[in-house]
Amino acid sequence: MKKIRHMDYFILVPYLILCAIGIVMVYSASAYWVQRQYGAAETKYLVQQILFVILGIGTVFFFYKMSLKILRNRWVLFILMSTLLVLLVYLILHGRAVNGASAWITIGGFRLQPSEFAKMILIFYLAHMLSSRENSFQQENFRLHQMWQPLFMAGVIMFLVFIEPDTGGFAILFLITLVVVMSSGIPMRYGLLWVLGLIATGVLGYYIVSHYHFAGLENNYAYQRLVAAIHPFEKANAAGNQVVNSLYAINHGGWFGVGLGMSSQKLGYLPEPYTDFILAVIAEELGLVGTVVILSLLFFLVMRFFLIGVRSKNTYHTLIAYGIATMMLVQTIFNVGAVAGVIPVTGVTLPFISYGGSSMIVLSMAVGIMLNISYHSERTQRKVEKTHA
Repeated sequence: MKKIRHMDYFILVPYLILCAIGIVMVYSASAYWVQRQYGAAETKYLVQQILFVILGIGTVFFFYKMSLKILRNRWVLFILMSTLLVLLVYLILHGRAVNGASAWITIGGFRLQPSEFAKMILIFYLAHMLSSRENSFQQENFRLHQMWQPLFMAGVIMFLVFIEPDTGGFAILFLITLVVVMSSGIPMRYGLLWVLGLIATGVLGYYIVSHYHFAGLENNYAYQRLVAAIHPFEKANAAGNQVVNSLYAINHGGWFGVGLGMSSQKLGYLPEPYTDFILAVIAEELGLVGTVVILSLLFFLVMRFFLIGVRSKNTYHTLIAYGIATMMLVQTIFNVGAVAGVIPVTGVTLPFISYGGSSMIVLSMAVGIMLNISYHSERTQRKVEKTHA
């Protein structure tokens, strides 16, 4: 009970508000679609999302009460990494393809998305491996090959996710790895080279796709999405259909929206509007004001996580906090960017808002761990203050 009393409500309250908004918006966005597309009851996804949120809240309290030392146990990490690799390989060979990617494994009627769990498992693994070696990073003779093992394992996971193909998941895993490694204490020149290389690759890729046409890739799903992001209205009847209808929804919503439940774009124009493009429905129904409120809550959580990482005196806790904050930040940016037609559609959901069980459980796990780290940081700070009193 003592631990419950010292819970960080700057994390818990925004989390609960976002989950509640998510339940309402999933019902609003899915009611028509689920009846028309599947002939099911309009409350089907509402009920499922409520169950996901309940499971999520249970997950939050489980990881808040749990000792974080368990996640540093060698055998626990081995089991987590081994299970993840087996699931990813199985997924590539036998997974269910949805929207061009074999990202789901169906177990007992439920769809499990291993790439979602890969994010947290990779954070646990990198935080442990890098914090255990932080002293060697400060030595003048340090070379990048000294940390080949964690980089190799991260590379294997990213490669398996990439060939599903899940480009959004791959990009999130890559950026998590980049931020955690750069924050581990390695010389800044290595991190700077990675960042410059990433920017150069992005700029070059954009220039090539926007200026050249590759006829042999016209049937490639990822290439189509990339072209649709650059030339959405030229591809309005094909790959750009989602982006164009999303932009129509945003424009129709204006400042204050057309009213909850009154979106027109969710009525068959936006495919599966309760997942990747739920923000477009929110923008149409609640307007720019409602959209900004939701995004402000998400960015508040992200900044809170980074702040907890900065304040923590434990390197392992700091790296986990940075990894989780990066995961949420990148996921939010990717989703907003896709809805606004700024970046390609990658299938990345809006945290806590979009329909989905795997995403909700993983994000709730992250919230529980951050509450745990926040508690330990505050307790350490109180001990220091008593010592100096």
